[in-house]
Amino acid sequence: MPLIAIEEHWIMPDVTSALRTAPHSDESLAFNEMGDNQQRLEDLAAGRIAAMDAQGIDVSVLALTPPGTHPLSPEKALRLSRAANDVAAEAVSRNPTRFRSLSTLPMSSPKDVAGELERAAGIGHVGTMVYGRAGDRFLDDPAYDSFFSAASELGQPVFIHPQLPSDAVRDASYRGFGALTDLALATFGWGWHLDAATAALRLILRGTFDRHPGLQIVLGHWGEMLLFWLDRADSLSRIAGLQRPVSDYVRSNFHITASGMLNPALLQHALSVTSADRLIFSTDYPFQRPAKEEIDRFLTHFSKDAEREQFSWANAASLFGLDLPSSPQGENA
Repeated sequence: MPLIAIEEHWIMPDVTSALRTAPHSDESLAFNEMGDNQQRLEDLAAGRIAAMDAQGIDVSVLALTPPGTHPLSPEKALRLSRAANDVAAEAVSRNPTRFRSLSTLPMSSPKDVAGELERAAGIGHVGTMVYGRAGDRFLDDPAYDSFFSAASELGQPVFIHPQLPSDAVRDASYRGFGALTDLALATFGWGWHLDAATAALRLILRGTFDRHPGLQIVLGHWGEMLLFWLDRADSLSRIAGLQRPVSDYVRSNFHITASGMLNPALLQHALSVTSADRLIFSTDYPFQRPAKEEIDRFLTHFSKDAEREQFSWANAASLFGLDLPSSPQGENA
């Protein structure tokens, strides 16, 4: 059975340098340098493919690691987004049976976002990864509506990845414990995931999916908490004047990935809230590195073979339009 992993991260040194010299440098960049993460993130060839083989992964869908180019000035964001998209497309062209890629977009320059999405799709990107905010502009800002229209028309799924909350939110909720604990609380321990869930919920409340019913969104980490609060979130629908309950949009316009959190309890909850054709395997490489044995063991928790295949590869192949070779593993980089 093939195995497709989406949300497999990489970095581009020029983007990292620009982020470090930005007026508000993103502290979460430190995670890219822990252990051997940087070496793994920079490798878009043999080393990454060897890691995939060891995990039993046939195809990785690459994405520039957080925070993308979102914090950069419009000019820099456009230039470096284009450069990153070209680099990722080249990596895919060198190993077309092993890699696909999500584009990076200049979200700080709304007027250029739809155009770069279209260009990136034209050179082979199968979707895009964005974040819930660029500066002070939320993802549901009307300035981005042309982007969502283009994503829907082009059939480009939009992955909303977590990002570091704003300074105002961090000051209000995520400080007071010491620098390292503050950062952990604001990122992988809590803040990242609440931030991404809020961005997704705001898109629903803004009527985005009423205007663009074909738009498909991807959330990692088993839905970034949103799946666990749908009963309460549904009460927002009437107040916001939506055409359907919030949970209906989640079930028809959202796909959910595991992000390396191979916990059977989370799987069972997701299956109780949405359907198996909405769930997608991912490892969040290199930040999560489950062994092949751990992956294989997790897959046994699907009670139906058809659902196991949907999660392992079929849903990703359908959503991103992937053609799978019969046996990609072992191809030389």
